[in-house]
Amino acid sequence: MTDSERLNSMLENIDDKYNKTEGSFFYDAEMPVAIELNKADAKADTILDKGFVDTATGSDLERKVAQQGIYRKQATKSSGLVTIGGSVGALIKIGDKVASDTLSFKFTENNVIPISGIIDVNVECEQFGSTGNVPISAIKYFPTTLSGLTTVTNTLAFDNGYNAETDDSLRQRYYLKVQTPGTSGNKYHYLNWAKEITGVGDARVIPLWDGNGTVKVVIINSNKVGASTELINEVIAHIEENKPIGATVTVISAIEVSIDTYATLVIDTDNYTTEQAQTNIINNITKYLASIAFVEDYVSYAKTGNEIINADGVEDYSGLQINGGITNIAIGNEEVAVIGGVVFG
Repeated sequence: MTDSERLNSMLENIDDKYNKTEGSFFYDAEMPVAIELNKADAKADTILDKGFVDTATGSDLERKVAQQGIYRKQATKSSGLVTIGGSVGALIKIGDKVASDTLSFKFTENNVIPISGIIDVNVECEQFGSTGNVPISAIKYFPTTLSGLTTVTNTLAFDNGYNAETDDSLRQRYYLKVQTPGTSGNKYHYLNWAKEITGVGDARVIPLWDGNGTVKVVIINSNKVGASTELINEVIAHIEENKPIGATVTVISAIEVSIDTYATLVIDTDNYTTEQAQTNIINNITKYLASIAFVEDYVSYAKTGNEIINADGVEDYSGLQINGGITNIAIGNEEVAVIGGVVFG
């Protein structure tokens, strides 16, 4: 009900012998009341929404799901080893920085350049979330001169930076627990245990996969790609703490299926560079593949084309091929589709 509708309803309760037109005493007296009543109604609706998992958001949702022992998984910072080259005896100090083109990473340990002139040192990104994930050789600078240190690189990709769990993901874990309760080490128990670990984006459980008493848990990380050894070990440790005695549990990463894409593009060159349009396509396809991870059993040829045509800067495309063909790509029960080579004509 709008303010005007509520006002008219209130004025109907006043005898017509009185002037109720705009600017009259009754009109001016009732209008502020109508406005405040509408505000109160809106606030009451908001309060009601906060009381239910399907409508609560943010901290209100966290309070509701905590009643079932479920807590939001927080963002993490990516971390890993960088290889430092420099003068023998040069100091590496906690808090000093190395960098990629856009991100800074801090040393998390003190060390000294050995006789070999190179050493691997642990670093951590300054920013939280998946933005800190970088490919091999991305870390290559010293933002400020560090005495005796001359070169830096990362020989492995950093992929363990995870965004904070979304409301939708948190809500889904709540529904998983209350609608398919884990009992006595059943399938859903293992599913809940796996998904409780920060960094796990989804999991599949295969009971009796290698005979009686065996369970296989297949996981992907929160970025919806294959899981690292470290993440697998965290899941194993957590399940081992909770599983029934006698169960033999195997935890593995989903096998990554590379999705290679080729298309000839028509670019809106008045508003975008070719590089910008291509980056937008890659981002769109990456998001699409993440959205179907452990949800769909194929990568859609048509939807891949849709992600291309809807990318900012693309006017049209032709000759689309994914993995060298023009058909859907099947994804197995223990596989996850990830972006591979992207080539544009």
